Amino acid sequence: MTRVLILTGDPIGERMAGPAIRVWNTALTLQADGHDVRVVTTTRAEQPDAPFDLFAVAPGDDRGFRPHERWAEVVLFQGYGLSQFPSLRRSDKYLVADVYDPMHLEMLEQGRELPEATWALRVAAARDALDDQLRRADLVLCASERQRLFYLGHLAALGRINPATYRDDPDLRGLLDLMPFGLDPIPPTPGSALRDVIPGFDADSKILIWGGGVYSWFDPLSLIRAVAALSVERDDVRLFFLGTRHPGVDEMGIVREAFDLARELGVEGTTVVFNDTWVPYVDRGAYLLDADVGVSTHHIHVETTFAFRTRILDYLWASLPMVVTDGDGFADLVRDEQLGVVVPGNDVAALTAALAEVLDPERAAYYRSNVERIRDGFAWPVVLGPLRAFVADPHHAADYAGDRDAMGTGAARRGRRLSGPLHDVRMAWHHLRHSGSRDVIRRLRGRLGRRG
Repeated sequence: MTRVLILTGDPIGERMAGPAIRVWNTALTLQADGHDVRVVTTTRAEQPDAPFDLFAVAPGDDRGFRPHERWAEVVLFQGYGLSQFPSLRRSDKYLVADVYDPMHLEMLEQGRELPEATWALRVAAARDALDDQLRRADLVLCASERQRLFYLGHLAALGRINPATYRDDPDLRGLLDLMPFGLDPIPPTPGSALRDVIPGFDADSKILIWGGGVYSWFDPLSLIRAVAALSVERDDVRLFFLGTRHPGVDEMGIVREAFDLARELGVEGTTVVFNDTWVPYVDRGAYLLDADVGVSTHHIHVETTFAFRTRILDYLWASLPMVVTDGDGFADLVRDEQLGVVVPGNDVAALTAALAEVLDPERAAYYRSNVERIRDGFAWPVVLGPLRAFVADPHHAADYAGDRDAMGTGAARRGRRLSGPLHDVRMAWHHLRHSGSRDVIRRLRGRLGRRG
């Protein structure tokens, strides 16, 4: 049995978003494996009946956090936790960084509505926090192969890809492995959610569900236009936005734009309905089961390239065929496995046609059968495999020698000139220490020969 501490910045309670859902299911899985699990959030802990120990510690309260760090053997952390608690930054415990959310790329979009200086500061803070995590972690976990390639470059720049980490692990899975978002292996439970609850949503309605929050990197406006256009041809189509207020993120301007557009097109409250709160985590299954199609539309930019849309896992969980925008890893999955239709970004005509196709009963049944074929591979116990293996046999990274500040070589070498007299002296001293005087003489002769 291993004592595992999981640290998150998201609220843990009845209404949870992606990071908290990930922590909750990770804790449940590790506990089922026989480990002793403790969860700490730096915001709100409002789940008194949690099946594991749950605590709230304010950011920067290192005195409050230190007893948890001392108790733990393995610490799994997300977000800014490492930079908020000095005792964790210098900890000799086994540290696992969960970087499934490239938060510096997310902040490029999330901060668009801020003053320029504040936007730049937020992006820099996210980048610096991520640097810190990648430099100090014994194991880094990301969500997709796209992300893995991205983070390999980041780790290389920080000096974490070095002879020590490479020697016995040439594919570097021991340093950076995959841990996608997962889904509950137990199917969702039906309930009264949409049909015959919301006016106009009845047994004959064809319901499209937007299964999460509305943020600036998404494109709800093209979707609303497409649904409005489709509703001219058929009066049974409905679009439901599951949540517009993330429990841990301020409402973004795109939410108001979406409301205004739906009202302008005459579909707000009838064909297009917004849930202006956040559906409790345990209730979301009933909403998904009442839907016919899961939708996710976004803009095309760098955040898209490396994003992992967790709402897609809920669509898999509920066996929903999908319509999604191209450009991210899940679009590749939807296309390759024939789970629905992939459309170009910001293309209302293509989106309208895709919605009509997926609402066709024969096509819907085909896509649904494909979803059911692959969904078990995304169950939480499966996707958590690399973490479960690490917790069962924890170990430090090969380049950890008792000092977190010394991990990697990028910072120590930053700014060094790679030519000139000082560089020559440094290199001569290096070779004298490690190879002896004969090697230094040989290299000097070679240098003089090239100059001649």
